[in-house]
Amino acid sequence: MVTESAHEFETRDLLLNVGPQHPSTHGVFRMVMQVDGEVVRDVIPYVGYLHRGAEKLCETMDYRQGIGFMDRTEYLASMNAELSYVMAVEAIADLQVPDRAQWIRMILVELNRISSHLMFMGAFGVDAGIIGTPMIYGWREREAIIDLFEEITGDRMMFAYFRPGGLAWDVPTNFAARVQEVIAAVKQGIKDLDGLLTYNEVFLARTQGIGVISAADAIDFGMSGPSIRASGVHLDIRRDEPYLKYSEIDWNVITATEGDVFARYNCRLQEMWESVRMVEQCLDRLEPGLIMPEKMPRMLRTPPGEVYVRTEAPRGEYGIYLVSKGGNRPYRLKVRSACLSNLQALKQMSVGQYVADAILVLGSIDIVLGEVDR
Repeated sequence: MVTESAHEFETRDLLLNVGPQHPSTHGVFRMVMQVDGEVVRDVIPYVGYLHRGAEKLCETMDYRQGIGFMDRTEYLASMNAELSYVMAVEAIADLQVPDRAQWIRMILVELNRISSHLMFMGAFGVDAGIIGTPMIYGWREREAIIDLFEEITGDRMMFAYFRPGGLAWDVPTNFAARVQEVIAAVKQGIKDLDGLLTYNEVFLARTQGIGVISAADAIDFGMSGPSIRASGVHLDIRRDEPYLKYSEIDWNVITATEGDVFARYNCRLQEMWESVRMVEQCLDRLEPGLIMPEKMPRMLRTPPGEVYVRTEAPRGEYGIYLVSKGGNRPYRLKVRSACLSNLQALKQMSVGQYVADAILVLGSIDIVLGEVDR
C-alpha cells in the first residue's frame, strides 16, 4: 500500500536575492527577501558595497579639500551635500557668509533638489512599468540644470563650488538670464511628468495603498525628507531651523497623509514646484556684492570645538558632526545620512506586499548608495 509522504503538501518560504547588481536597487545595494509565493515575509538589506571611507579621508585633508568627498557621497545632489559641510566649518570657525553668496547658494541647492527629484521621477516611473518615457522626460530637464551647473562650476556632477565663507568664484554675468531659461524648461518638464504619471491608471494601481508607513513609525525609524512628510509629519529643516535665507521668502512645506508609495512620489512632484518658486524669489533678491568675507586667510584654521549642522537635502536630513582640535583639518567628521535612516523602514513597508511591489517601495525611498555607505 502506497502512503503519502509527510512532506508531500508542505510549503516552505524561499529566499530571493535582489542585487547587488540589479537595476531596481538603484545602486550597489542588495536585499534578501523571504517570500511565500509572491508575498514578502521578511526583508534583510545589505549595505556597504560602496563604502569609500569619505569621513576618515576628510580627517586627513584640509577643510577645502574635504569638500570633494562630500560631493561623492550625495552624488545626485552634490550642492546640498557641500552646503552642510561648509556650514559646519563656518559654524566652528565663526565665519559670516555675505548675502550674495547665500542667495546664490539657495538658488543652486534648490535647482539641485529639482535635478535630484527629476532623476527620481524617471527611475521610479520605469520601476512602476511606464517604460522609457518617464526617464526621457526626467533626464531632458535634468540635463538643462546640469548644463547650467557646468557653466558655473566647470563640472557636471562633482562641483566643489561652495567654500567655507562663501563661493569659489562668482557666477557668470548671464547667470540670472540662464537660470530663468532653465526654470522655464523645468516647468514644462514637471507638467509633462505630472500628466504622464499622476493620473495614469496603471501607475495609480501600482502605487496607491502600497508600502504604507504611519507617522509614528516613520518618526521611530528616524526618517526625514519627503519620505516622512508623505506620512503626515510636518518636518522641514529649512522652516524649523532656518538657514541661508529661507526665512525671508514665501514657500510651503509639502506633506501628505497616506504614507504610501504614491504619497512619497507626489510629495516630490509638488516639492519641485515649491523649489521653482524659491529660485524665482531668490533671483529677485540677488544683488551685486561680495561672495567671500573680505579678510579670509589662504589656509583656514579653526579653534577647538565641536558642532552638528544639518540641512534639508532632497532625501532628508543631511547632517555633519565636526570635531576640531585646532588646525586646518577636522579631528573627527561624521555624516548623518538621510538615506540610511530612511532605509531602516524598508522591512516595515515591504512585509506583506508582493515582490513586485517591494521594488516600488524601495524606489519610493529614493536612496543614493554613496550616501548610505559613505
